[in-house]
Amino acid sequence: MTNNQQSKPAPAKISRIALLVTDTPMPSIVKAHGDYEAIFTRLFEVSKPQDVPRFRLDAFDVRNKMEYPPESILDEYMGIVITGSAANAYEDIPWINKLVTFVKRLAITTHRIKIIGVCFGHQIVARALGGEVRPNDGKWEVGITPIQLTDLGKRIFHTQENSLNIQQMHRDHVPEVPPSFHLLASTEVSKNQGMVRFAFKAPAPGLNEPLPPIHILTVQGHPEFTKEIVHELVEARLASGIINSNVASQARKRADWRNDGPTIIGRAIWEVLRT
Repeated sequence: MTNNQQSKPAPAKISRIALLVTDTPMPSIVKAHGDYEAIFTRLFEVSKPQDVPRFRLDAFDVRNKMEYPPESILDEYMGIVITGSAANAYEDIPWINKLVTFVKRLAITTHRIKIIGVCFGHQIVARALGGEVRPNDGKWEVGITPIQLTDLGKRIFHTQENSLNIQQMHRDHVPEVPPSFHLLASTEVSKNQGMVRFAFKAPAPGLNEPLPPIHILTVQGHPEFTKEIVHELVEARLASGIINSNVASQARKRADWRNDGPTIIGRAIWEVLRT
């Protein structure tokens, strides 16, 4: 072996993540910011730890094409991420039922592949694993919203603050924490703003006990959304009558508030995926 061969560094390992795409953003958002693959790629890039040299996000259209990672390569993924959607997670329709079945099977059969749910994805995970999803009496949460953290939430998100700010865009919710999950955060409008399930359904640790490995992490908000994306959504949904002027006005007032999604929450997602 030559000296050059001896000194040649090994190629950096690529961290692979499967993105289960459950909707397509509005045309104006796609034009300005890209589709969900592009939007989530930016989230993971911004929040990526320094010692992760490269990652690859593989998008699968589970809504329109009902496509999923092939079984032959499923074990190559460190985790799956389920995106948000304008659909209702409680609907009894083929593509949603197939997604629920997939998530349930994955959660039961392996603890190595992590599961991350965002908004609609949070709700799908709850439905798949014994929880309930339902409309929240017409109550919307839109734009930057403070969520109040539990003690466990502070540990997961590595903060001493009592709350975090995250972009929101929903009126369906998960009213209770499903069996074997632990609550991370709440608001007055929606109790379950985030939850975890530890590998092997471990109980919540005491304050001075180490955290067990996390298998599933979900958030009701949108860590991938930016101020500009939410502005587009607010104005479009106001114009179509989906939200009213008061909801839109309140969202505009909070538009410049600090957004912890791409930093604190994004980093926590990476930590779960890597442990």
